[in-house]
Amino acid sequence: MSNKFDYDIGVIGGGAAGLTVSSGAAQLGAKTLLIEKEPSLGGDCLHFGCVPSKTLIHSARLYHSMKQGKRFGLPEIVPPEVDFKLIAERIQSVIDIIQVHDSVERFNKLGVDVKFGSPCFADEHVIRLNGKRLSARAWVIATGSSPATPHVDALKNISYITNKELFSLDNLPDSMIILGAGPIAIEMAQAFSRLGTKVSVVQRSAQILSKEDKDMADEVMGILEQEGVDFYLNATVTAAKENNSEKQITLDQEGSSTQLTAETLLLAQGRSPNTENLGLDTIDINHNPRGIMVDRRMRTSHHHIYAPGDINGSFQFTHAAGYEAGIVISNAIFHLPRKTSTHWMPWCTYTDPELSSIGMNEKHARQEGVDYNIWTEAFQENDRALAEGERRGKLKLLLDAKERPLGVQILGPRAGDLIGEWVAVLNSGMKLSSLAGSIHPYPTLTEINKRVAVSVISAKIFSPTVKKMLKFLFNLQGSR
Repeated sequence: MSNKFDYDIGVIGGGAAGLTVSSGAAQLGAKTLLIEKEPSLGGDCLHFGCVPSKTLIHSARLYHSMKQGKRFGLPEIVPPEVDFKLIAERIQSVIDIIQVHDSVERFNKLGVDVKFGSPCFADEHVIRLNGKRLSARAWVIATGSSPATPHVDALKNISYITNKELFSLDNLPDSMIILGAGPIAIEMAQAFSRLGTKVSVVQRSAQILSKEDKDMADEVMGILEQEGVDFYLNATVTAAKENNSEKQITLDQEGSSTQLTAETLLLAQGRSPNTENLGLDTIDINHNPRGIMVDRRMRTSHHHIYAPGDINGSFQFTHAAGYEAGIVISNAIFHLPRKTSTHWMPWCTYTDPELSSIGMNEKHARQEGVDYNIWTEAFQENDRALAEGERRGKLKLLLDAKERPLGVQILGPRAGDLIGEWVAVLNSGMKLSSLAGSIHPYPTLTEINKRVAVSVISAKIFSPTVKKMLKFLFNLQGSR
């Protein structure tokens, strides 16, 4: 690389995408600069997202399980009320452990020059940072996203929290209104409800988890309703005010007015890209309210500037950010024109039971005009699920007209882990007959993956045509 720049590659943002690019580039011999505006590395996922939310979810599940002893032949107990400070302390302890892996010291040892501050582009190769100008041959904008601001003016004059404040609350709220019904909202609705908070979820559309198939999303909603969560669908906030620290909002539901009051208001209505104050307009980077526009090589309108992760608005998953960071390394360091291939992008909502997905669901297939057939397998037919008292949920396999897999959705225990087998099957192009013929240990939840494949193959093997052929060839007598 040319020596006219201070660095071979500069990375703005120390979250999942930025850390992956920085560590990879430095270990490959590139002089690497990493800039983070927050006090520590790790990004939203470590400090306010995946890690704290899953830690909280696990605590809530254990607390919920303590009350379920009678279902499993155990004594029925009523555990003491939750001290949320202790949960918050555990959340921070988990973050601290993982923070060591994302520490400045570790990245310095890898060869990364880490600086803190708020950079702004001066030109296509130069940023201004803390009164200095720093240049790089290639730049990576990986600044991620933040909670979206309220969609209605009525909420702008009332106090609320987002995921950035949620995991460090001083106490467990007696009641909570959650605005939004995406994965974060629904996960937190169940978790806080299980811990003892009275939770109400307000959704503008007619379905929670709007990207999922309605039958799967409705089953999740039904489970949460059984646990005490209230849902208000097709609801728009028309007014909001505070009385003695309580939040009161007025909803319009298809002409009907409803008032809700709660101690805490959680705003979870999507994410916004962190594009402000970067000087993107100065260097004519194409961007819009959804994020920075990139091609399949993660290149922006300037091909030496890349934008992986939440900042491009494509997939707001940590695993997607890591994958896109790998694409950047291939293009920026190896100079190999590698492109993204996200047809089999998996994801999971960590409710109990979990809802995971890969490929097309019914909603997507209908939007694309794709003909499909559905094969399902219920967890109530899985011996391990029955042994563990997990009868809820199902696996749904979509096949095209030629019986090739289009996608899989799993609503059930540890669905996020079960989808992993389908990640391997679908990305490798494995035939369903191979999955059907594979050996799975018994009893395990993974048998449900094999069983749905067996159902598809069995429909062919045990068809009337095959029976007639075998009877003709081998003079089979058949059943009488």
